Amino acid sequence: MQFIDLKKQYHVLKADIDQRIQDVLTHGQYILGPEVKELEMQLADVVGAKHCITVANGTDALLIAMMALDIKPGDEIITTPFTFIATVEMMMLLGAIPKFVDIDRGTYCLDANLIGPAINDKTKCIMPVSLYGQCADMDAINSIAERYHLPVIEDAAQSFGANYHHKKSCHLSTIACTSFFPSKPLGCYGDGGACFTDDDELQKKMRYIRVHGQEKRYYHQHLGINSRLDTMQAAILLAKLPYFNQEIAARQRIAKRYDALLSQHVKTVTIMPDCTSVYAQYTIETRHRDQVQTHLRKLNVPTAIHYPLPLHFQPVVANYIQLKPSCPIAEDAANSVISLPIHPYLSEEEQDVIVNHLLEALLTEA
Repeated sequence: MQFIDLKKQYHVLKADIDQRIQDVLTHGQYILGPEVKELEMQLADVVGAKHCITVANGTDALLIAMMALDIKPGDEIITTPFTFIATVEMMMLLGAIPKFVDIDRGTYCLDANLIGPAINDKTKCIMPVSLYGQCADMDAINSIAERYHLPVIEDAAQSFGANYHHKKSCHLSTIACTSFFPSKPLGCYGDGGACFTDDDELQKKMRYIRVHGQEKRYYHQHLGINSRLDTMQAAILLAKLPYFNQEIAARQRIAKRYDALLSQHVKTVTIMPDCTSVYAQYTIETRHRDQVQTHLRKLNVPTAIHYPLPLHFQPVVANYIQLKPSCPIAEDAANSVISLPIHPYLSEEEQDVIVNHLLEALLTEA
């Protein structure tokens, strides 16, 4: 059993993917080939944003967004400690300071109620992170940001395709960033990412930054990096995109079935009203996580932990920030969350095996 079965997906989509790859091999434009522009137009259309700027990976997307906003050393950015290291890694590379506030107990996303008290004269940006496929409470976050005249970067690495109050993830803030890492709901066969914005000047700046800061060949007006989405990866994403909505529907159907089978036994993620999740992960909580994971491993049921250590406890971050924040909910979640296999091609028979073994493990530890 696979945690995410990319082989099965490829078997289903093989003809389309192979044709798109062959098209690139035929025309030979491997850097910023025509598929890149085609993909950017389609992705912008999917989320409703004016501009999409594809980049080499989701981590670079965050860096480019912050560079476009002129984030400087000493600037503070309010964010969550319960996410992957990339979120704050890019802040630290720019010399900025992550300002952690705790998460919401139900959604595991940044608690918007805690943002206001964390703002000071060093605060330059708010960066909420989508988690497990659901957006943070962006209306509340944007309202606070507007009050203090702060930009918002939506780290939507896990939520591309999700709805928030009838709007799409990646069209909810000043700039949004997403990832097309292979295991994401929309994933390529390597690294890939994108930035989205409605701001004409910001999109222009981000396009310059991704190609060494040059406005025209060999003339560099901005400090930049090399972060172009590979044409082959763009082609693969173009092949997958027509099937994306039905794959999301399948993820949601599988998650709903998990909920029905498990919600009386374990804590599951709360989905906010008028919102949807694309279930990048299906995550539960149990106080017997280590025992459950060991039991499932013996029965060849893969699991994962997203995430086992809050960022303010990561040595590289803890040694960087001056004051350790109080984030008890994030710390508690890190000790108890566990993610189960989910992908669009998971069968009910496979899901029954997962659930039955999980319930066996919980009963043993009860």
